[in-house]
Amino acid sequence: MNFESFRRINEERGARWHGGDLASWSVSDWAVAMGGECGEALNAVKKLRRVEDEIPNISDPDRQLSTREEAIAKIGEEIADTVIYADLFCTRLGLRLEDVVRKKFNETSVKYTLPERL
Repeated sequence: MNFESFRRINEERGARWHGGDLASWSVSDWAVAMGGECGEALNAVKKLRRVEDEIPNISDPDRQLSTREEAIAKIGEEIADTVIYADLFCTRLGLRLEDVVRKKFNETSVKYTLPERL
């Protein structure tokens, strides 16, 4: 998988899911969706910390994360959801995730005089 194939398939699935039109959701709708997934990742991080500190995680049985492995797997799922929505958010804005990531990565490398470039 690469950014381009991901973007193409993600856009196709997203359009199908949204009745053929990603523009049916506003820019703020896509931003909120992405933020919601990031928040879910952070919630799983909180639960991981509780597992590590042996503090009981008291929540709905469907949302219970009782082991380090469960919490890490959940964090991974929510990071993936965040990236998927970030790509759809970029698409809605007429941006390409690959381009904005490359640009920002390289700008940060230049700013901090680091040799790595994309």
